[in-house]
Amino acid sequence: MLLSRLVSTSRLVTSASGRLEKVALLADLLREAGSDEVEILAAYLSGAIRQTRLGVGYAGLRSARAAAAAASASDLTLGEVDTALDRIASVTGKGSEGERQRQLRALWERATAEEQEFLGRLVLGELRQGALEGIVLEAIARAGRIPPEQVRRAFMTTGDLPTVARAALTEGAAGLSQFAIQLFRPILPMLAETAQDVGDALSRLGTAALEYKLDGARVQVHKAGDEVRIYSRRLNEVTAAVPEVVETVRALPARELILDGEAIALRGDGSPLPFQTTMRRFGRRLEVDRLRRELPLSPLFFDLLYLDGEPLLDRPQAERFALLGKVAPGLVVPGIVTARVEEAEAFLAGALAHGHEGVMAKAVDAPYQAGHRGQRWLKLKAVRTLDLVVLAAEWGSGRRQGWLSNLHLGARDPDAGGFVMLGKTFKGMTDELLAWQTEQLLARETTRDGHIVYVRPELVVEVAFNDVQTSSQYPGGVALRFARIKGYRHDKAAAEADTIESVREIHRQAGGERE
Repeated sequence: MLLSRLVSTSRLVTSASGRLEKVALLADLLREAGSDEVEILAAYLSGAIRQTRLGVGYAGLRSARAAAAAASASDLTLGEVDTALDRIASVTGKGSEGERQRQLRALWERATAEEQEFLGRLVLGELRQGALEGIVLEAIARAGRIPPEQVRRAFMTTGDLPTVARAALTEGAAGLSQFAIQLFRPILPMLAETAQDVGDALSRLGTAALEYKLDGARVQVHKAGDEVRIYSRRLNEVTAAVPEVVETVRALPARELILDGEAIALRGDGSPLPFQTTMRRFGRRLEVDRLRRELPLSPLFFDLLYLDGEPLLDRPQAERFALLGKVAPGLVVPGIVTARVEEAEAFLAGALAHGHEGVMAKAVDAPYQAGHRGQRWLKLKAVRTLDLVVLAAEWGSGRRQGWLSNLHLGARDPDAGGFVMLGKTFKGMTDELLAWQTEQLLARETTRDGHIVYVRPELVVEVAFNDVQTSSQYPGGVALRFARIKGYRHDKAAAEADTIESVREIHRQAGGERE
């Protein structure tokens, strides 16, 4: 398939206003792909390249863009683009930066101006065409004439959209049957929406299972006999970093398990240490023993997804939680089941008194919907927070001179793609955070406008705020009031940030009167 065919379809998808129209355009394109092109196409449609680390930043792309574009038409294919990016990613050693730029420039010289623009946004992760994973999954189902739910389930259990696309379009529904839940193949975590308060949560769920909401590191633990592996929220293996969690789970009597929960650092009185403290335990391969002594982690689980050969995803929450209590006694997050607001408020007060950030409210009949954020799990926090993406930052003055401090914050827009700015803040930052933040943001710089440095939308930050107000200044029509930074969420990707619709819902629930 020619790259030009993808680029022209991307342009049409960007301008399409309805979800069904986008799905139809993508499905038609997927049907045209050869069996060796499906994975490449599926990745590019969802705005990603297949190479995990290309080693090319904004400066390298700026140099490549100086290359003369091909004539009005080019013969560049998807396979050739993917092969070229493979070669660039494999370059190492002395002079590697120059060699990567040389190869990138050679690729750019074969592309038209429109193709160059598409490739640049694709490589930087800035392809905004309104074709996020959900729409691409629907298009795969339509192209393969497979029920959408079967495609979504395969993606839930793999987290790998290109692999699912290839199986669906080359083998059909039978090919997707291989993607049942399996040990040591992590699945996407189920996610929660935000409820305004206890009354709001119970009005939506009725009788609900309430659990302490721990501010730890989310972990998915797989066990088969004595072998235990642990995966992060983003499905990266972190087994080596948390040996005490491995030992705890290995000692459980069940032969095979998949558990969902949190690893958290606790004080001597059992109250939690800050999230950033817990996260010191991850990514430190050379200091594990010392950190374990200084900062031991405690695992607490809230779901059981697999037990002794049987997947439990479709079982109701109440049944999964009851089984969890039997197989992991003493390791279960505290919880109650209630439909009474007074009882739920008392439980929330107890969670806060113990130092936790709030409670989770879950529908007792809900299946485990891997990778799904919906109304079946709701989170309640005492201090309202959102996980937002850093879009840009401004150089500071005074004490902050020389640091990027005033952050431009954006909420995710799943319908249009990209992010919607909600405001700025420099509050809540220590000198240590400012220094780290400046280094990280400059590494992601895309362009500058005076004192503003625009960056690739990759870093997720937890933002506390008082309320949401109407705003004519920002494109989403709303802005955060008294926003302050709690910390960066290194465990979250930009695709997991809170949505603009969630922010608008908070605004509606509060009456929407402030300007």
